[in-house]
Amino acid sequence: MSLPTDIKAVQAESQGKAIIKTVSLPKLRPDYLLIRTTAIAVNPADWKHLEYGAGLAGTTVGCDYAGVVEEVGSDLSKPFKKGDRVSGFAHGSNKVQPEDGAFAENCVAKAGVAFKIPDNISDTEAVTLGLGIATVVQGLYRTLKLPLPTDPITEPATILIYGGSTATGMLGVQYAKLSGFSVVTTCSPANFDYVKLLGADAVFDYTDPERCVSNIRDFTQGSLKLAWDCVATPETASICAGALSTDEESHYSSLLRVNADDITTINSKVNMAVSVAYVSLGERFEEFGTVFEAQQEEYEFASMFFELSKRLLEEGKLKPARQVTNKGGMGLVGALKGLEESKLGSVRAAKLVYTL
Repeated sequence: MSLPTDIKAVQAESQGKAIIKTVSLPKLRPDYLLIRTTAIAVNPADWKHLEYGAGLAGTTVGCDYAGVVEEVGSDLSKPFKKGDRVSGFAHGSNKVQPEDGAFAENCVAKAGVAFKIPDNISDTEAVTLGLGIATVVQGLYRTLKLPLPTDPITEPATILIYGGSTATGMLGVQYAKLSGFSVVTTCSPANFDYVKLLGADAVFDYTDPERCVSNIRDFTQGSLKLAWDCVATPETASICAGALSTDEESHYSSLLRVNADDITTINSKVNMAVSVAYVSLGERFEEFGTVFEAQQEEYEFASMFFELSKRLLEEGKLKPARQVTNKGGMGLVGALKGLEESKLGSVRAAKLVYTL
């Protein structure tokens, strides 16, 4: 079957608004795959890019895809071929490469941050992973310097994953546990059992901040040195700062930039950092007014980590997040509804998935 000339895609129209448009088939670049999309998943980043203007009108939205390879680029970093079932992440709402988003009938995605879907994993499961894996790469392994899951620590150590039932937190809990850490996390009581199933050793209710801090400090005996904030608001930063050790140097990393005062006024021992998943692509991009230059070493590390993650999936050591499938409709029409649902926060401890 020949490839189409035009396809349907979800694109930004104006601030806070996306529409389905007919667009040209995206161009295949040397280290990229052209994919016939079978499933897409919604992340909070998708609606935030629309709402806060990270992407321009005409940029294709969405990061998480699963599908079938239709064509391969001329200089692949991994041995994909036509017909492979693949999943990974694309750089949605990308000002530099406007056609790179995943919410389309066909998408282009970089080979290094894709993986062949194992036979024991469905497309709707695999599609929950791509952006989350890249976020874990930058937050836990490049910023907080955790050892790889294949070489876990042997001495006791604890990490706080704030927001254990968020899209990223559900993966963060699992990876940190596989890296040998005792994992403390936060979520609502309704999701305690689920995050414990994912590997959390202790789970605390975040809705009473003072009690949450006290509980974490009691559990860690005031010795917590690592925190990864998967929510990244002034309130969550304050809880993390209060939970971290006040006696020794500690490290806090977040998915979004938070005000330093939210940390340092509570705990002067904390070193702050923010991580951005798209660095893993090894390409220049712009995000909320900041230009990030290409870093090939980040792409190479992420490429290795995606292959490692595929093996963990095959071995049953890594579990995809729970899915809520086709809520509000199927395909791209459903994805538009999913952006609204994600903004409202109506789905918890699961990812919104849409099939095409």
